[in-house]
Amino acid sequence: MMELAEKQRKLYARLTELGSVIVAYSGGVDSAYLAYAAHQVLGDSMVAIIADSASLPRSHYREAVEFAQEQSIPLRTVETDELEREEYAINQADRCFHCKDELFTVLEKERQRLGFTAVAYGLNTDDKKDFRPGQRAAVEHSVAAPLAEAGLSKSDIRILAQTAGLRVWDKPASACLSSRIEYGRRVTPEALRMVEDSEEALRTLGLRNFRVRHHGNIARIEIAENELAAAMTPETFKQMGNAVRAAGFHYVAVDCEGYRSGSMNEILPIDALTKAR
Repeated sequence: MMELAEKQRKLYARLTELGSVIVAYSGGVDSAYLAYAAHQVLGDSMVAIIADSASLPRSHYREAVEFAQEQSIPLRTVETDELEREEYAINQADRCFHCKDELFTVLEKERQRLGFTAVAYGLNTDDKKDFRPGQRAAVEHSVAAPLAEAGLSKSDIRILAQTAGLRVWDKPASACLSSRIEYGRRVTPEALRMVEDSEEALRTLGLRNFRVRHHGNIARIEIAENELAAAMTPETFKQMGNAVRAAGFHYVAVDCEGYRSGSMNEILPIDALTKAR
């Protein structure tokens, strides 16, 4: 715990050094803890900004707003138009770069308007090991990454959030809805709606850590290993199938390998992974 306390000290020192900051906020545990810490350190010299678009589930938006209100964190909502960018909509391996480029362009305008010193986002040290083209956009826009700079991993952040009594401490990771659509398939409002409706319906069946992947007429459901046993009954399968078909899919498949983050990247050729970084 001494090591973790030192990392937290470094985080607070870095936030103090920034002086005033906009936190790119989504409501996930990383950005939520960063917003909480920034508010503890900087008070009204920080604001959390959530980007609202078709790729953000309505339930996630509501939860993010509720958490900020609970913690008295200053919050603003801005609209982003990544779906209007053709390079985003065509959904190639660098889609995430164009999303974050749009986000950080909007947040930079907000930073200048408010007269703040910096924009920060919730990158952690584990994220650096994964395929995340959005990190390149953060570098190009000079966005600060205080959590990673302090050496904080995902598990570190969950522990700190739990210690602080933040209810998001064990919230499952959840990327944007566009990450559920197979590469090369165009990102459209209708495709995003199908995924969102499917996932909301499955949540009502008791699933917590899972994904619905969009493969045209086929929905591929990934379920976390610790939830698979309870889900693998004929009755539950029937309920899942009915729920997902009601969202607009023709066929429903359950992935035998279960849920794993970034599974859409598994089929990308190595040159695509390299170019998109």
